[in-house]
Amino acid sequence: MKGRILDQVVAAEREHRSVALATDLATGSQLLFEGEHAEGDLTLDDAALDRVREAWRTGRNRTIETAAGLVFVEVLTPPHRCFIIGAVHIAQPLARMLTMADYAVTVIDPRGAFATEARFPDVELTQEWPDEALERLQPDRGSAVVALTHDPKLDDPALAAALRSDCFYIGALGSRRNHAGRCARLKELGFSDSDLTRIHGPIGLAIGAVSPAEVAVSIVAQMTQILRRGEHSE
Repeated sequence: MKGRILDQVVAAEREHRSVALATDLATGSQLLFEGEHAEGDLTLDDAALDRVREAWRTGRNRTIETAAGLVFVEVLTPPHRCFIIGAVHIAQPLARMLTMADYAVTVIDPRGAFATEARFPDVELTQEWPDEALERLQPDRGSAVVALTHDPKLDDPALAAALRSDCFYIGALGSRRNHAGRCARLKELGFSDSDLTRIHGPIGLAIGAVSPAEVAVSIVAQMTQILRRGEHSE
């Protein structure tokens, strides 16, 4: 890996950005790809670039055939992050499941009696207000924000911060009636109907979940579906 490309890969990891590194297996020429930006000494036609872009979007390595020969595409992705708003009962199994799925999990709850190490061992905790925490943590396209408190004072500012970010998943616990009220409040803050379609509420896949662990399963499943297959896969 050439020095300039290595520097950009290190910077991307530090900034929680995913990049794809395409390497010509015959010549060693390389191209670093992110979004619509590509840089390097490997030249690819539009069809090959589309396949690199797809690898970058899905996070899956692949070898592709190009006019110049075989090119290996390696997707370099920092751990996905999930910011859980509310140290509630559902958050406990959810944090464990997400950790097992290789997420870096942060539980955000200013209520010190809930956000304790005894309830959330080996999980990053912060007692900041959610909007302040998310402003500091900067959710990106590799991040998810899950609001679980049912308390508008905590959930609404977190959802507003999430909607202003590029995070791939936003979910909020509550009934359809509660979600309608939540959306009405967010509209008063200036968000459009199109913005609000990003929020999955009621949260999780409709699997008939009842217990906190089952609800956590439904949330992780929905997050995985959207991460791997896209927003319109349901």
